[in-house]
Amino acid sequence: MEIFNVKTSQRTDFIDITQAIEKKVKESRVNNGLCCLFVPHTTAALTINENADSSVKNDIKLKLNALVPPEEFYTHFEGNSDAHIKSTLVGNSLNIIINSGKLVLGTWQGIYFCEFDGPRNRNVYIKIIAG
Repeated sequence: MEIFNVKTSQRTDFIDITQAIEKKVKESRVNNGLCCLFVPHTTAALTINENADSSVKNDIKLKLNALVPPEEFYTHFEGNSDAHIKSTLVGNSLNIIINSGKLVLGTWQGIYFCEFDGPRNRNVYIKIIAG
């Protein structure tokens, strides 16, 4: 298992980590298997979505903020309940097939680290399994 560090710069941030994960897969020399990604944070998430047009990630951020507004009344004393809810909706792990030494992603797909309570230094756990 490896740990990949992500530094976020905004309260809500979507950071394309595809190239960094592809590099880890290449370094592993696993030809066929599974790449497991996990975020050990309750206010961050991972998702796969289009990475060719940045307006897609902006639309996702806008819609999540509309669905779960930061300024709503929440009882959690830290004031970041919206971030916890968004993390729950998006999810904290991904499993991506490795075939012929490469991640199996669609033409327009990329892997995003989703920050909902930044800016912070975060970790992504990476486990590459041959098989």
